[in-house]
Amino acid sequence: MKFRRRQFVQLAASAIALPVVSRVARAQTYPSRPVRLIIGYPAGGANDIIGRLIGRWLSERLGQQFIIENRAGAAGNIGTEAVVRSPADGYTLLLAGSFNAINATLNFIRDIAPVAGLLRSTFVMLVNPAFPAQTVAEFIAYAKANPGKLNMASGGIGNLTHVAGELFQAMTGVKMLHVPYRGGAPAMTDLLGGQVQVYFSTISESIEHIRAGRLRALAVATPTRSQVLPDVPTLGESVPGYEASGGQGIGAPKNTPTDIIDKLNKDINACIADPKLKARLADLVSTPLVGSPADFGQVHCR
Repeated sequence: MKFRRRQFVQLAASAIALPVVSRVARAQTYPSRPVRLIIGYPAGGANDIIGRLIGRWLSERLGQQFIIENRAGAAGNIGTEAVVRSPADGYTLLLAGSFNAINATLNFIRDIAPVAGLLRSTFVMLVNPAFPAQTVAEFIAYAKANPGKLNMASGGIGNLTHVAGELFQAMTGVKMLHVPYRGGAPAMTDLLGGQVQVYFSTISESIEHIRAGRLRALAVATPTRSQVLPDVPTLGESVPGYEASGGQGIGAPKNTPTDIIDKLNKDINACIADPKLKARLADLVSTPLVGSPADFGQVHCR
């Protein structure tokens, strides 16, 4: 059977158009069932608070439930691995951040596709109120007089809270005993209870404890003082050049269809640009990050 040239061209054009139509249809119907958002840390910490906030807004915007699943351990690597091993269909996402870039147990850049940035968080140096030092200078003097006797908490080995503490030790010459936890929430609990003496945490995780007097903020880890803690000096005032901050965003398994990633990126950007959510993020002392998947990948995943 012979085809006319016009029939052949029409068939060829239809074959080319089918994948495009399929991608458009898939993006329009996504999500058609609940989506899992995996957080590599326990409930109650800063990452969990942010993940649940974004998950709730995405559920309302997209009409499907975004189920928060905490997979704690190994400084976020257990949760990351769970996402890496999931189907690349957009129905399993990861709350990703600087901890993924720091901890190289998994090849994060190779295995996770960046979707969208969420926010940047400010760090603060915290001590238990019973600790004798009132300033960073006094803390350094006390630590040098008692080498190895102070316990420094972190949310896990390789976590930003760990790296921030190690940077402080390297730049000041103090020696402290590192006590890693399975996340920020248990580390904060032991700091409140006096089992550890210092913790480099995000302001969003600790602001209520600071305001209530349950914790003492010695310094913020930003170049300038924080608007929410105007009386607290910067670490750079005592340790020139010191700065620490963290960023969070959403990632997906590598090879997740670009149309789904683009749709998620658009919806996440719309969520964090919403005035009500921006106000909530301001309460958490966090700066929204709006941009493309490539923006998040370039800035926060490398």
